[in-house]
Amino acid sequence: MQTEITPVTRYTRQDVLRILRLQPRQLSAWQRTGLISTTDSYSFEDLVQLRRLRDLRASSISSRSIRSSVNAMQRVAGMRNPLLETTAVRRGSRLAFRHSGSLVDPISQQFIFDFDMPQQMPMRLVQPPTQAQRNAEAQELFLRAVQLEEESSTLVEAAAMYERILDMNPVHAPACINLGTIHYNQRQFAEAETLYRRATVADPEYALAFFDLGNVLDELQRLTEAVIAYQEAIRLVPKYADAHYNLALAYERQGEKRRALRHWMAYVRMDPVGPWASHARAQAKKILLAEKLTIVHRRGMTARVAAS
Repeated sequence: MQTEITPVTRYTRQDVLRILRLQPRQLSAWQRTGLISTTDSYSFEDLVQLRRLRDLRASSISSRSIRSSVNAMQRVAGMRNPLLETTAVRRGSRLAFRHSGSLVDPISQQFIFDFDMPQQMPMRLVQPPTQAQRNAEAQELFLRAVQLEEESSTLVEAAAMYERILDMNPVHAPACINLGTIHYNQRQFAEAETLYRRATVADPEYALAFFDLGNVLDELQRLTEAVIAYQEAIRLVPKYADAHYNLALAYERQGEKRRALRHWMAYVRMDPVGPWASHARAQAKKILLAEKLTIVHRRGMTARVAAS
């Protein structure tokens, strides 16, 4: 017999930041842009929407562009919340939405030929009904797994549900990442690494997968591999601030101060306010000072600098 799930109805701001591993600055930015309501009490729908915004964050689309695309989809399709009712797809500098078997750009109000539709999800006219049902079931299971994941008492059930999704669709990258994160939080780093790597293979353009892979490799003290993963996340999304921050930390632990400097400064440019920015700025200043002293010493002028 299937167990009925009783959802937690409201979450505090601190709950949201902890559950989704968000920085306060990012949540505030989305609220300023109007992508999420300014409130101190969040519903489960808000959590799902914020998770999708977090995933979109690992792309080059700005919050303003996301907002414009969402507004246009609301006008064109009469939807209350396109981020929850459709699948958002990055198209250049803005979003398109996959809905009812079609891909539409709401700003131009044009349908787009969906070259990126996975092979296991054929075009609507030839799609067997059983496959459509499996896809719908996988989506429903994913949302339920996200809900179960938030309570420690149902975490095992959430993990089992993600496993079931991956049995149905082995290349479901978000399920790989979420299940990997469950293992990561339980310090089961080998299992987390396997799942994060699986996500990078399932979706090689998914910067978040490479970022999470870098984090678990860092925990395993495999810094050289972690650096490669962070570099790939940044290659995919050059303005991925958190990846620059973690890459700078990894370089510092490797003693690569000059390489770390570049990424500390990149982080400060992208996120100039807050405690993380203050730390990045302080680290950059230390490195710059140390580099200047090294250059002076090499020129044989250490005594002159010390006297100044």
